[in-house]
Amino acid sequence: MKKIAPAMLALAATLMAAPVSADGLIDMSDAERATFRAEIRDYLLENPEVLLEAIAVLEQRQADAETVQDQSMVMSYADDIFESPYDWEGGNPDGDIVLVEFMDYRCGYCRRAQPDVQRLIETDGNIRYIVKEFPILGDQSVLASRFAIATRQTLGDDAYEMVHEALMDMRGDITEDSMRRLAESLELDADAIIAGMGSPEVDQVIAANHTLASRMQISGTPTFVMNDQLLRGYMPYENMASLAAELRSQTN
Repeated sequence: MKKIAPAMLALAATLMAAPVSADGLIDMSDAERATFRAEIRDYLLENPEVLLEAIAVLEQRQADAETVQDQSMVMSYADDIFESPYDWEGGNPDGDIVLVEFMDYRCGYCRRAQPDVQRLIETDGNIRYIVKEFPILGDQSVLASRFAIATRQTLGDDAYEMVHEALMDMRGDITEDSMRRLAESLELDADAIIAGMGSPEVDQVIAANHTLASRMQISGTPTFVMNDQLLRGYMPYENMASLAAELRSQTN
């Protein structure tokens, strides 16, 4: 049987997708259509790399479409992402790259990402870093976030930074007693923090971040936003540094 060329394969795909009223396979007899399909099958069996190439092209197109959709969402919710008064900020407040992290203190990948994020901030020197408290891994996650947020609201940003880093390093169960011991180890007013954990203001921060995450289709941690890029999942230092350099090159 004569084998069809790649161009014919492309034509076949087009014809297969054509509407019923179009010419092509619709005008073939049953025998011609069967022969044509058999030729396609034989060609693909003898040239399976064609399928791999087609899958790679499809996956790239899907990835490109998802990137465009994610960038659109970042633009739509830019104020809530980058300018929310609820979130602690570190790094360089005037940085040309803004890195936002949706995180959970019980998330293993968030803990893994912590030294990478700190290395990026310290070595780059021009990164504005925003933490979004996004507890999603159970009651202990919520308790830890309430403690961190109440620390910021009662004792300020410096105290929050210490608590945030300590919670990231903390192992074992998160309870009110363990939070009290943590605060005391940092020489912070544990009673003031614990008293504020159930306040409506703490509720508001957590609710705002959950609402934003839902609108942006964020369901896991860590999730990062770097300028207009939405990055789902853990990213090592090298990848984040490379992306920061790429984003800068696009603005120069």
